[in-house]
Amino acid sequence: MVRFGYTMMTEQAGPRDLVGHVVGAERAGFDFSVASDHYFPWLAAQGHSPYVWSVLGAAAQATTTIPLMTYVTCPTMRYHPAVVAQKAATMQLLSEGRFRLGLGSGENLNEHVIGPGWPAAHVRLDMLEEAVEIIRELFAGGSVNHHGPYFDVENAKLWDLPDDPPPLGIAVSGDDSCELAGRLADLVIAIEPEKDLLEAFDRAGGAGKPSVGQLPVCYDADRDTAVKRAHEQFRWSAGGWKVNAELPGPAAFDQASRYVRPEDIAEAIPCGDDVDAFVDAVRPFVDAGFTEIALVQVGGAHQRPFLDWAEATLLPALRELRPAASA
Repeated sequence: MVRFGYTMMTEQAGPRDLVGHVVGAERAGFDFSVASDHYFPWLAAQGHSPYVWSVLGAAAQATTTIPLMTYVTCPTMRYHPAVVAQKAATMQLLSEGRFRLGLGSGENLNEHVIGPGWPAAHVRLDMLEEAVEIIRELFAGGSVNHHGPYFDVENAKLWDLPDDPPPLGIAVSGDDSCELAGRLADLVIAIEPEKDLLEAFDRAGGAGKPSVGQLPVCYDADRDTAVKRAHEQFRWSAGGWKVNAELPGPAAFDQASRYVRPEDIAEAIPCGDDVDAFVDAVRPFVDAGFTEIALVQVGGAHQRPFLDWAEATLLPALRELRPAASA
């Protein structure tokens, strides 16, 4: 059965609100949660970007059952992989086994802040592979020394290590990242409902492992209000991954999305309170074979109405979804 999750989107809410939102998601019956790891919002209209690892630590204490996950952390520039391993191990202990570490090759939006320049895509993927190997080695215990093309680790050891390290997910967008994820990850992460990605992951060794997708939605009792909010805060998403990974800041995303119309966003993101439209938007992920789908409610101040509606209306409808082949 497909599991449905809730996204703590750090770009659109402050840290205390984010913790309150995931508490509400647990109460509403979501199966899991994910949290973005950003230094900047995509657009200035979103208005936030707290340090997600502090938020996750607080969330681990404020909740009791809902799984937590980064969606996703880049362990190559802003964070050294040895530090990511320590953070993830600590989160697994704080959450009593409810944490999963989602990793990706990052975006210029967040990683440029440390100043060395933004590498080419193939270099970022090589860096990610080396970072994952370091994290895996530290999760195994003992002292780690590593001197590779991108990272040095000198006599590192995790002193607070859970008996079961957090499962490790890798975000994919093409054949090369799918091959990497199939070899090294416990689960695969994608933001597009593309069956080809999951098949490539399976061929590389990922068969039978979880696959986690993500979909923005914009619930509001008034559809026009929802469309306006989705356009104001989420039009950046129309650029596609190859563009979104390269732009350096909110002003660039604002400029790049200046010709995106509200009706364009309304076609891409379900808006309003028509549950059938939301179910139809989720269906491609289910048909593609995703085992988990995390929803992003657009608008930081509009989480409580969404969570109430999700509990009463949306989640029961989604749980009736079956892949087209088995329907």
